[in-house]
Amino acid sequence: MTPPDPSTVRYDGPWTHRDIHANGIRLHAVEAHGTAPGAPLVVFIHGFGDLWWSWRHQLTAVADAGYRAVAIDLRGYGDTDKPPRGYDGWTLAADVAGLIRALGYTEAVLVGHADGGLVCWATAVLHPQLVRAIAVVDSPHPISLRDAALRDRAQRKALLPTFLAYQLPWRPERLLVRDDGAEIERLVRIRSGSDWQHSAEFREVIDRLRSAVRISGVAHCSLEYQRWAFRSQWRPDGRRFMKAMDVTLTLPVLQMHGALDPYVMAATLRRCVRHAPGRVIKFIDGAGHYAHQEKPDDVTAALLDFTRTL
Repeated sequence: MTPPDPSTVRYDGPWTHRDIHANGIRLHAVEAHGTAPGAPLVVFIHGFGDLWWSWRHQLTAVADAGYRAVAIDLRGYGDTDKPPRGYDGWTLAADVAGLIRALGYTEAVLVGHADGGLVCWATAVLHPQLVRAIAVVDSPHPISLRDAALRDRAQRKALLPTFLAYQLPWRPERLLVRDDGAEIERLVRIRSGSDWQHSAEFREVIDRLRSAVRISGVAHCSLEYQRWAFRSQWRPDGRRFMKAMDVTLTLPVLQMHGALDPYVMAATLRRCVRHAPGRVIKFIDGAGHYAHQEKPDDVTAALLDFTRTL
């Protein structure tokens, strides 16, 4: 079957699709309508196997609250460029830093889910002058996640089976696209709460995710994030990255966590106090790993409460 065209992720809605050139690639960015000139910038960053559209609820609500709200397809996803390299923490942070500058801003609030949250943490550390605050959904600090995977049996059991399986060449790519992306649906179902799975929008979400992962290059690029995170631990670039990340952040940090998340343990988030001692933790009742989609009103309310304090 012919893979979907990348432009198929340019869904219609109360937003405008843009192409932003930053850090040597073209990023597909989606900007909500109604933003006042000069409004503070909020950038939304999706997680593994996902795309910009996962932030549809927050994108419009944050714009209505007076911010310039922009969601992106990360490098290798959706309608963004898919270069063969650059899926390391340094480059991904530089992509976001370049986006902020390309939009004409000197700082932004970053909001990320899962892998997108890890990009938020990295950008906050590596480009602190450009980051006003970060808000992450089900996304611990990368050192906290590494330490939990090594020392916490529950986190190791939840994380490592797929994480290690993704290190194999080509077989994981075939799995992600086989049967029209059925593996993505399986992952979402085992990591999300049952209430959302019985909701009216769930089928639409799944259909769009299964289509997006079949876009040429997306399966491979999305797995490269996981492969660099694992393989770099034994290489100089990975050791330098973790050393750079081992600092105490003083900027505001909001951590939102689905109370039913079976993939990221609450205990792993609590480890983040070492690197973000002033952070605020908000548990989202009734939500699993995709809290921003499962309980969008709760996440939006927490996010807006947080941005009003900045």
